[in-house]
Amino acid sequence: MKLITKKYIVIIILIAGMLIPNQAFSITVKQEEELSREFMEYVLKDVELIEDPLIVNYLNNVGKRIISALPPQPFTYHFYIIKDDGYNAFASPAGHIFINSGLFEAMDTEEELAGILGHEIAHVVCRHISQKIERSKKIGLATLAGIAAGIFLGTGGAAVGAGAVTIGSMAAGQSIALAYSREDEMQADQLGLKHLTKAGYSGFGLLSVLKKIRSRQWFSSDQIPTYLTTHPAVEDRIAYIGTWLENNTKPKIRTSAKARYDFEIAHTKLIAMYGDERTALRKFQISIDKHPESPMAHYGYALILARTGNRKDAVAHLKTALEKKAFDPNILRDLGRIYFLDGLYPEALNSLKGAAGIAPDDPETLFFIGRTQIELGKLKEAVFTFEKLIAKNPDYTLALYFLGNVYGKLGKFEDAHYFLGIYYQNKQDYKNALFHLNRALKTIIDPGKRSKIEELLKEIRKNEAEMRKEDL
Repeated sequence: MKLITKKYIVIIILIAGMLIPNQAFSITVKQEEELSREFMEYVLKDVELIEDPLIVNYLNNVGKRIISALPPQPFTYHFYIIKDDGYNAFASPAGHIFINSGLFEAMDTEEELAGILGHEIAHVVCRHISQKIERSKKIGLATLAGIAAGIFLGTGGAAVGAGAVTIGSMAAGQSIALAYSREDEMQADQLGLKHLTKAGYSGFGLLSVLKKIRSRQWFSSDQIPTYLTTHPAVEDRIAYIGTWLENNTKPKIRTSAKARYDFEIAHTKLIAMYGDERTALRKFQISIDKHPESPMAHYGYALILARTGNRKDAVAHLKTALEKKAFDPNILRDLGRIYFLDGLYPEALNSLKGAAGIAPDDPETLFFIGRTQIELGKLKEAVFTFEKLIAKNPDYTLALYFLGNVYGKLGKFEDAHYFLGIYYQNKQDYKNALFHLNRALKTIIDPGKRSKIEELLKEIRKNEAEMRKEDL
């Protein structure tokens, strides 16, 4: 039986004060990174991440803007969107920041997104999680990572009574409190506001988004937002932040046209492509009626129409959007993507190359150019496109799959096995990964690729050993 799973973790509601003094114990940076790797494994088993490059890149750009206001950090920060309509955001040890798509959907400005990210970044900077973890011979980092993942994901429901719950046999008979205290929250707010203002944000976004989270509790029939159970004292925080903003008022910060556009297009795509279909369709129908001149209204409506199978009308609305915002690479890319899905490959390639001429490194544009080239029989050109994509975006997993297949069609089986092996390893399909990587190792000559294969095989063997240990 797996040590900790989403189904069986006991939720810990994090309202009680700290049981371990803030500076009494803190694991080392190296230990925190190890804990983070374990934490990520549990999270990725239990959630669906939105991996849309436009949305993820935008999120990371906002996060990196805030990071730039920090002193040098021991961790590399990463930002993720979980496909979940709940209002939640959390930080793992060692700089992994998560936000639910439902909370992002509820936002109206980049200021709000920056506010919530700034707060979570501050938790990492203060190392609040690592300060809560008391090393024990009986409790390993893997167990602690599973418990922490269950806490922040809200596993088991958020209506459990307040306080720290004993984990029982899963924690070797010991009680653990990994609680953000009121003091932690105030410290994260103070530091977050400081970094936000240094990064060029006003700080009002944090106040606004906290009020939205609170209103979800009051006016929704859903469970209490997980964010309120993992980040306590929201009323005190709202009062504090309001006072801080009054006492630190600066001339109104003007949001640039580019920042407004970047937020609007990422937000529009999130709702249209990953939100509830009926809700999104209704939202953009209303938006078209109210704002027929808005290119973004037509763009969002086109995306949800294509998603529901109405590609003909989707193309019409994308063309209308282009009339109002000519040469927008995002609109051109999605027009090419829809042409591709309809089997109109010459039209798709023409639109996609137009997008690439404006934004040559856009990963989704390159991905669909490569796929279109495959369909048109331009295999060598497809190899070049996918190689370029992977060189700049090594984690674009599907590109690895298609590149492996193209190499197979060209008869270059050592490269086919190499890229398919990496693809399956990224998907944690270790059986297929081992098959392809071992095949590649027999014939591949490139020393860099051989070194990469040996590294991946070592990692797979380690993961398999850990899985067997968990099953005992």
